[in-house]
Amino acid sequence: MDSEGSNPLGEFLRARRAQVRPEQTKMAATRGRRRAPGLRRDEVARLAGLSVGHYTRLEQGRERHPTRQTVESLAHALRLDEAAMVELYRLARPVVQRRRPARAEQAGPEVLQLLNDWTVAPAYILGRSHDVLARNRLAAALHNRFIFGDNMLRMIFLDPAGREFFRDWGISARAAVHELRQAARQTPDEQRMRELVGELSITSPEFRRLWAGRDPRGTIPHSGHFFHPDVGELHLRTEIFSMTSPPDQRLIAQPAEPGSRSAEALALLGTLAVQS
Repeated sequence: MDSEGSNPLGEFLRARRAQVRPEQTKMAATRGRRRAPGLRRDEVARLAGLSVGHYTRLEQGRERHPTRQTVESLAHALRLDEAAMVELYRLARPVVQRRRPARAEQAGPEVLQLLNDWTVAPAYILGRSHDVLARNRLAAALHNRFIFGDNMLRMIFLDPAGREFFRDWGISARAAVHELRQAARQTPDEQRMRELVGELSITSPEFRRLWAGRDPRGTIPHSGHFFHPDVGELHLRTEIFSMTSPPDQRLIAQPAEPGSRSAEALALLGTLAVQS
């Protein structure tokens, strides 16, 4: 946790505006001597469509939670590349520890027992915002290459392992966005949902394009084609079971056809997981 006097967002903004030359922006016509290289506060504010006072408060740490639109405008004004945009978003939208934090979404004990008893197929629980709330051992082994394994959308759009794991990446991406949009309609005020959509919109051009596009009618089938470097190609069915307790959660199971090469690969993956 940052100390009381720290201001990492302000330090980031100051460092980045110092790296932008006026001639790279609409400020090229600005005249006069400059005391320091880069853009001035009023120039960044003008480029981002903000008041000078608003931007100054951000740099000074007197306002630490700008809106997503403000973050996007600042990223454009400061000419940030994708990596820098991710860092700006991380600093501008930190997780705030409340005195009485809201209880995190959890899978029920009965469902967890069912999950752990399911040993022949990967199975996991998805929450309202596609957070992965729990996995059985085989699903944990299947997903063990992911860095952002806490959320299915982040696995698809942000994780380096996503493009290799989801062999039909485009189908998986469209299906996930379609389902997230349906969930967002049902719970439009869900804070976790808003934060996830904001993060993905800034950090993933592919998500941003799909989210802004036209939503197809009906359902989009999930691709069952995956790849794991330890066992190779996998063709699995995706079975989705809705639950009423807790509400809005789903149990996802991905069995292989009995006797198939994929079934053998799953068995090998399970053996490797026990040995590791």
